[in-house]
Amino acid sequence: MTVEQLNASEYNPFYENYIKSVPKESSLGTLFLENLKEVSEILERLEEAKLGYKYAEDKWTIAEVFQHLIDVERIFQFRALSLARRESQALQGFDHDAYVTFSRAENRSLKSLKNEFEIVRKSTLFLFDSFTEDMLKQVGQMNGSSATPRAIGFIIIGHTKHHLKILQERYSI
Repeated sequence: MTVEQLNASEYNPFYENYIKSVPKESSLGTLFLENLKEVSEILERLEEAKLGYKYAEDKWTIAEVFQHLIDVERIFQFRALSLARRESQALQGFDHDAYVTFSRAENRSLKSLKNEFEIVRKSTLFLFDSFTEDMLKQVGQMNGSSATPRAIGFIIIGHTKHHLKILQERYSI
């Protein structure tokens, strides 16, 4: 399955930029692995002392950005699982800023963030590998619009790429 197989009715237009950032020719499983490698390599190069850096007073620290990636991936795993299992209740949104505020990311070590991201991503891989084609196409309600698990998978990749780009451009990592 590639991102080109999605149609716009499978996700909220808010996620369009994430979807557009995903390479067109790669399968979701390949993208998860390539993106894991990309994040792991960045974390390997990163110095522990830089975790507390933020490029402006009202912006997140590097540690908070990586904690945000972990938290959001877990939330999207739950959403994909819920839709695949035909949850009849609409899935609500969440306040990502509050999650960051209360994450206590400043207490995290580089090693712990790297290990947790890798474990969460591997868990995402196992989850999506367990879905049948029918499950991946199951439509449900997420944050006020229709969504499918397969769209959520590509959103996870696009969301991570979005933040990696910001880390590169604004945090110089």
